[in-house]
Amino acid sequence: MIDVKLVKIGDVQTVMSNPDSKHNYFGWPTACRLQNGKIAVVASGFRLGHVCPFGKMVISYSEDEANTYTYPAPLIDTPLDDRDGGIVAFGKSGVIVTSFNNSAAFQRSSTDDPYLLSYIDTITEEEEKKYIGSTYRISHDCGTTFGEIRKSPVTIPHGPLEMPNGELLWIGRPYDHRNEKDCIKAYKLLENGKFELLGEIENVQNSNGETAVSCEPHSILLRDGSILTQIRVQQAGFFTIFQSKSSDGGRTWTTPRQILSDSGGAPPHLFRHSSGLLICTYGYRLAPYGVRVMFSRDEGETWDVDHDLYINNVSPDVGYPSTVELSDGSLVTIFYAIPAQGEKAKIMQQKWRFE
Repeated sequence: MIDVKLVKIGDVQTVMSNPDSKHNYFGWPTACRLQNGKIAVVASGFRLGHVCPFGKMVISYSEDEANTYTYPAPLIDTPLDDRDGGIVAFGKSGVIVTSFNNSAAFQRSSTDDPYLLSYIDTITEEEEKKYIGSTYRISHDCGTTFGEIRKSPVTIPHGPLEMPNGELLWIGRPYDHRNEKDCIKAYKLLENGKFELLGEIENVQNSNGETAVSCEPHSILLRDGSILTQIRVQQAGFFTIFQSKSSDGGRTWTTPRQILSDSGGAPPHLFRHSSGLLICTYGYRLAPYGVRVMFSRDEGETWDVDHDLYINNVSPDVGYPSTVELSDGSLVTIFYAIPAQGEKAKIMQQKWRFE
């Protein structure tokens, strides 16, 4: 176990909001450093609430080390509810942005608002068939322009994993999990745009033999070339993080083991600091609610957990943090939260360092 002290730098700042419109709910962000030095943040924005057909994937950029950002611009805007923004820089100039959406029927069952229902009724079967699923777009010029919307077989809130040989692995939950085996699966993106199934991570079961829901994983490469994947695992009274490892490129996996307490929080985002320290940020949805950090110096074998980075005291609608290292070695963690009673969720950030 290591003893790390977390030191906040300055106050919490707003990254994305839209206060002059009723479409002012933003959630589920991811941030990364691009190859040109910019920091990019993606999120689902311009929404009315947690489930909303107006949700669209948006992107903002910072050219001054997360001090200021461009106004969020739509990047994936299908007729459906585009959610959970992920972003990964790969290769010399590649950038992938990921999302997923919900069916019109699901959205209709989630609201009685005539404003929302009137829009949902305009979505045609042809439009839904074309866009429904786990979506992504690829840029080959550091996020300046992006190609067409494509689909992947799994949902991953923070994006895929680049391997040392340049391959891209999608390690996530099947989008169509109601009609196929519901577990975390690893796929490889092929040059022809199709996906090859590599392996599966076995589900977590409680003492009664009941299977918990495994979803929203995030993965990172370890120094020895193996893959460490942390997974949001939930059930009644159970909301925590498990982790599993693969030493053969995602084909076989160790039995998942629990990292946090039963209500310790999720989902995870893994990041390696230039010092070598592994950092995981995650949401905490019991009062007082917020964002927490854990650290590992032994490649994920042990973790120093539950360091509070942000305490909300307002709503459990908070979390999905991700972290970027700044040029001076300090860090910035981007997340979403409802900052005050009566307000809508915003994308926010906290700068910090560790000792």
